[in-house]
Amino acid sequence: MYSDRLLGHLQGEDELHLGRHAMELAKLAWETNRPQTSDFFDPYERKVIQSVLGGIPEVGVFYQGGYKKAERARLIIYPEFYLLETIPSSIRVLEAEGNFNFQKVSHGDFLGSILGTGLKRSKIGDLLVLENGCQVIVASEVADYLLSNWDKVHRVPVKVKEIDEEQLAIEPERIKQIRATVASLRLDAVAAEGYGTSRTKMVREIKAEKVKLNWKQVSNPSLSVEEGDVLSIRGRGRVIVSEVGGRTRKGRISLILHRYL
Repeated sequence: MYSDRLLGHLQGEDELHLGRHAMELAKLAWETNRPQTSDFFDPYERKVIQSVLGGIPEVGVFYQGGYKKAERARLIIYPEFYLLETIPSSIRVLEAEGNFNFQKVSHGDFLGSILGTGLKRSKIGDLLVLENGCQVIVASEVADYLLSNWDKVHRVPVKVKEIDEEQLAIEPERIKQIRATVASLRLDAVAAEGYGTSRTKMVREIKAEKVKLNWKQVSNPSLSVEEGDVLSIRGRGRVIVSEVGGRTRKGRISLILHRYL
């Protein structure tokens, strides 16, 4: 389907290997009419792969790394005209917590303990070190394995759980304050204001289980929202109900929402 002319600009065996891999995934995506997912690659590797895929108009590509500025990300290569909304996430996020008051640990220690379970580096994305543990983005197909087999860092026992992508401990690029009024504190009404969309569209997204309330997937648009609640939609950030005020002259409820972008 694709000729080696697409690889002519690459230099060295490593770049050629990446280029051939990209062509194989593109060919498979086109022939099966199904998206294909790569392992995690760093920015340089993704640039090499993108330089090859740019010459293949039959397919498109996007990245999944857990957050906008993720260093390592997976490539999703899909056939042209494929409905992107139907492509599931290829990553999951795990959080490990332990008592590290008497054991100094670093990024390398956490990564080493993960690789010590037998996983390859290519299945592991970014790792964020916390005060009492870390968060790690992993390929979805290995998450259950890690939940069962990752139990210590050095000699410190850790408890590992899955969390939502929106719970990643990264600094938001910006926070937008939104002042709004709603007829009621229904989820669909508040979420529509927070994400700047129509209530009708938000109802569809909630019923399609694309919206989470306090990190739990929900499907009922009429759920009641309270001050302090967190709304999140994958890839669109989170909205915190910072303040529920009084009623206006027209009987609507005043809100202050903070959207983390």
